[in-house]
Amino acid sequence: MTQLRPLASSDATGVALAPDSGLARAVEGPFRILIATDAWRPQINGVVRTLEGLADEAPRHGTQITFLTPEGHRSIPMPSYPEIRLSLAGPGAIARRIEEARPNAIHIATEGPIGFWVRRYCMQRKIPFTTCYHTRYPEYLAARLPVPLWASYGWLRRFHNAAAATMVATSALEAELAAQGFNRLVQWKRGVAVEDFSRGRQGTLRLPRPIFLCVARVAVEKNIDAFLELDLPGTKVVVGDGPARADLEARFPQAVFLGVKAGRDLADVYASSDVLVFPSRTDTYGLVLLEALAAGVPVAAYPVTGPREVLANSECGVLADNLQFAALAALAIPRDACKAFAARHTLADSTRSFIQNVRTALVQAAA
Repeated sequence: MTQLRPLASSDATGVALAPDSGLARAVEGPFRILIATDAWRPQINGVVRTLEGLADEAPRHGTQITFLTPEGHRSIPMPSYPEIRLSLAGPGAIARRIEEARPNAIHIATEGPIGFWVRRYCMQRKIPFTTCYHTRYPEYLAARLPVPLWASYGWLRRFHNAAAATMVATSALEAELAAQGFNRLVQWKRGVAVEDFSRGRQGTLRLPRPIFLCVARVAVEKNIDAFLELDLPGTKVVVGDGPARADLEARFPQAVFLGVKAGRDLADVYASSDVLVFPSRTDTYGLVLLEALAAGVPVAAYPVTGPREVLANSECGVLADNLQFAALAALAIPRDACKAFAARHTLADSTRSFIQNVRTALVQAAA
């Protein structure tokens, strides 16, 4: 098996590693990061959109991002969630993909089969790697199956504590995971393509107003029924798809389900809405919050980790246990204030934060 050339003690990336690190040396050209992820197209969710945004922005920061994904491997549908495919790639195929990429750094974005085999590859060769805690899988599993939280958190703790650093989106999530015994936690500032979402066209939704919008994967853990049960004027609109959609459409025939939207179409939907209602109680962040704010749309949400961190001191949203009150109160928030706040959370800032976390972790691993 071909061994990746080690990164020298000093090189074009400015990262110092031990000679036996197993990572490719960057003599010239961009800093190369390989991201291993089980979440990938055709899925449309916060993880996939975050990774796609990173790859688009990274070249502007002297970095090239490539992905090791389920593409090109046989896969099976995830039980209870067939839209998500689980890769059947084995360790040999994963090793070849890594060595073909010749990365200067390896980041594991998810804890599925791809993430597991890449973690194993790195640990066997003493290659430092970083991870990210994107999703509250213990809570998601508990919503579907009789799996105790302590068991899920124990497995995830072992998975992530092997990393040189584990990235989290907020200080509140950092504190929660630290209390669960997670180590080497670092914050990764999140951001969106503000300009793209700020250019949406208003008036594309010809529906009774006000328009209350929910953008989410349509699944039980997103708590969308709490939004649809609210007594609100105007129209409730849901953007997204997932295993719970058919049931929700049957139960709430007055709501408008638009399916998956992306790019300019999604920006237009945001711009044409009056309030984004975010009913999830389990998201680690909620990228759609920033997307909506970039379009000038205020937010209504529960006062939980994610919305509480994103909207702290912003005056661009209303957080309340009474989600109906929050949705109605948010109508009074000026759209310009939302856009001004979102402008401070750009994709460029997020990409810089990610790259710096990766480089710092490599330096610390070599110390």
